Amino acid sequence: MRTLAFLRDNARWLSAGILLTFLSSFGQTFFISIFAGEIREGFGLSHGEWGGIYSVGTAASAILMVWAGGLTDIFRVRVIGAVIAVALALSCLAMALNPVWWLLPLVIFALRFTGQGMSGHIAVVGMARWFIAARGRALSVAKLGFSLGEAILPVLFVALMLIMDWRILWLVAAGIALLGAPVLLLLLRQERTPQSHADSDQSLGMEARHWTRNQTLRHWLFWFMIPALLGPSAFNTAFFFHQVHIAEIKSLSHVELVAMFPFYTAVSIGAMILSGWALDQIGTPRLIPWMQVPMVIAFALFAVAGGSWGMVVGFFFLGLNTGFNNTMPSAFWAEFYGTRHIGSIKAMSAAVMVLGSAIGPGVSGVAIDLGIGIETQFWWIAFFFMLSTALMVVGVGRATPLLSRST
Repeated sequence: MRTLAFLRDNARWLSAGILLTFLSSFGQTFFISIFAGEIREGFGLSHGEWGGIYSVGTAASAILMVWAGGLTDIFRVRVIGAVIAVALALSCLAMALNPVWWLLPLVIFALRFTGQGMSGHIAVVGMARWFIAARGRALSVAKLGFSLGEAILPVLFVALMLIMDWRILWLVAAGIALLGAPVLLLLLRQERTPQSHADSDQSLGMEARHWTRNQTLRHWLFWFMIPALLGPSAFNTAFFFHQVHIAEIKSLSHVELVAMFPFYTAVSIGAMILSGWALDQIGTPRLIPWMQVPMVIAFALFAVAGGSWGMVVGFFFLGLNTGFNNTMPSAFWAEFYGTRHIGSIKAMSAAVMVLGSAIGPGVSGVAIDLGIGIETQFWWIAFFFMLSTALMVVGVGRATPLLSRST
C-alpha cells in the first residue's frame, strides 16, 4: 500500500522521468546499432571504421557533457528537458537525411549527447534531487522508460526494416522525440521542488557537507569508482554495437538474437525494482561494491556459449547488472557527495560513462579487424569486471565511515 501511495502521489514527476529515459533510447547504442549493417553498407565502412566514427562522436559528446550536465543545477527540468527533446528529434532527422559518411561523426555526436547523455542525465538528476527517503524507488521507476525502450524498440524496428527503408525509421524516431517535448511540459507544469535550492530537500554527503564538482574530482573515492563507471558503458555498448557480428559468430540470425532482448530487459526491470527497494532498506554502501559481479559471469558465458540457450543465460546475468547499474551509481553520488551540486557531479560521472561507450565499440571493432575474436575479447572483459569489483570493495569500504547520518 505504501508503494501504491508513493506511485499515486508522485505520478506526475515519475512519469516525466520515465518519458525522459524512454526518449534517451534513440541515442543509445542498443537502438543505433540496429542499423549498423545498413549504415556500414550504405557508406562503405568496415567494422573498425564504423566503430571509430562511433567512438569519435561519442567521445565528443562526453566532453560536452562535463559542462552541459551542470545546467541541471541552473534550469528547471521542464525547460531543459523540453529543449533536449527537440534537439534529439533534430538529431534523428539528421541521421535520416545525412548523405555522406564524413558527417556521421557529427550525427553520432548529436544523437549521443541529446539521447544517451542529456535525456537520461536530466531524469536521474530530477529523481535524485526531488526524492530523499524514497530515492532508490524513484530512480528505479524513472529508469523503466529506458527498459521499455530497450524491450520494444529493437524488436519493433528490426521487424519494420523488413518492409521499410532504414532512413524512414529514423524519421519515425524523430517524430516520437518531438512529441515528447509538449508531453514533458504538461507533466511538469508544477515541479515537485519549485527550484532546486531548498535546503530541506537536500541531503549531505561524506563529512556532513555538500561536495562541489572540483572537490569530488580531487577526492580519492572518485578515482576508485572510475573503472566501475567505464566498464558497463564500454562493454555493454560494445556488445550491443556488434550484435550483428555476434549473431554471425554464434550461428544465430539477427532476429533470433534480438528476440532475446525482451527477456534481458525483463530481468533488468526486475533487478532495477529490487535494487531500488534494497537501496532504501539496506543502503548504498553495502550494495554497490558487488553490483558488477553478474558482469563477470555474463561475459564468461558469452565467451563459451555455443547456442541460443547459453546466450539466454548470459543475458540473464547481463540484465541483473543493467538493473543494478540503473539505480545504484546515481544513489551513490547523492549519498556520498550530497545533493546541492548533484547536477554537476552527476554530469562528470555521466561524461565518464559516455566516454566508456566511446572506447568500447572502437577498441572492439579494431580488435575484430586485427583478428582478435569477439569471444576472446569477452574473457578479457570478464577479468576487467573482477578488477573493478575489487576496487569498489576497497574504496567504498574506506569511505563509508565518512558518511553523515543526518539528511
